[in-house]
Amino acid sequence: MRKQQINNRKAAIIGCGFVGSASAFCLMQSGLFSELVLIDANRDKAEGEALDIAHGIPFAGQTKIYAGDYDDITDAAVVIVTAGANQKPDETRLDLVHKNVSIFKSIIPEIAKRDYPGILLIVANPVDILTWTALKLSGLPENRVIGSGTVLDTARLKYRLGEHLSVDSRGVHAFIIGEHGDSEIAVFSSANVSGIPLNRFCEMRGHFEHEAAARRIAEEVKNSAYEIIAKKHATYYGIAMSVKRICEAIVRDEKSILPVSSMMHGEYGISDVVLSMPAIVGKDGIETGVPISLSEEEEEKLRKSADTLKKVLEELETD
Repeated sequence: MRKQQINNRKAAIIGCGFVGSASAFCLMQSGLFSELVLIDANRDKAEGEALDIAHGIPFAGQTKIYAGDYDDITDAAVVIVTAGANQKPDETRLDLVHKNVSIFKSIIPEIAKRDYPGILLIVANPVDILTWTALKLSGLPENRVIGSGTVLDTARLKYRLGEHLSVDSRGVHAFIIGEHGDSEIAVFSSANVSGIPLNRFCEMRGHFEHEAAARRIAEEVKNSAYEIIAKKHATYYGIAMSVKRICEAIVRDEKSILPVSSMMHGEYGISDVVLSMPAIVGKDGIETGVPISLSEEEEEKLRKSADTLKKVLEELETD
């Protein structure tokens, strides 16, 4: 099969549930793409979402948005996979593993057999495990299979720190790394506000109980999805904004540093597992990882996070 020429202004979304439809709405408003194709096992659902969003085009600018099938992905710059079972109250992201790996076994081969030349962006949970699954099932180069990782968790951390310090969260520089889930790590050791070390900035704003505040904020960030799910049964606006941000970095070749899910090859003593770590993201996907400075305690927590995910992967391989 002859490789398609990529249309840099086209994206495909596979899965039209809460996250997929919110992402489509967000991307339509952004003006980033001039063509959006929605794919779902329930064709009526995809058609309904496309039609509903299309009725807002007169307010947002021209975008072609329609329901399609896998043949429509071959020239898309980015294929965004949101399909999967939703996380229920009292259910962890890792609890979703078997259901969503099974769904991916029907989706990813359809992408692979079309010799897809663009970027595959995995958003469904558990995102680190499913990014690993997509890598194995698709045969695509590692740089072109990206998980949304802890981009949203990092935004939540910046938001909480911005609230804590009464400062614009865009000036906060800090990462959540590791699993997008219960073993995630908030990296406070290298966090700063516009270049000023976090603890010093906290003291400028009248906060001196650094360890207690850090623990509280990290817990609030980690549990925020559970809180939202308990109240409204799903999270979708925050992740939709994260999808838009990652797509911006790809389509505009921004070479932005984002904490996306990617394969580890010996960094921090971790190999053969997909983790969310800062990486330079541009038109070819992941250009390179970014070796941020971690304290000994943070490194140890990162290795434990990797071990948590490896145990799940070992289970999958024996299924």
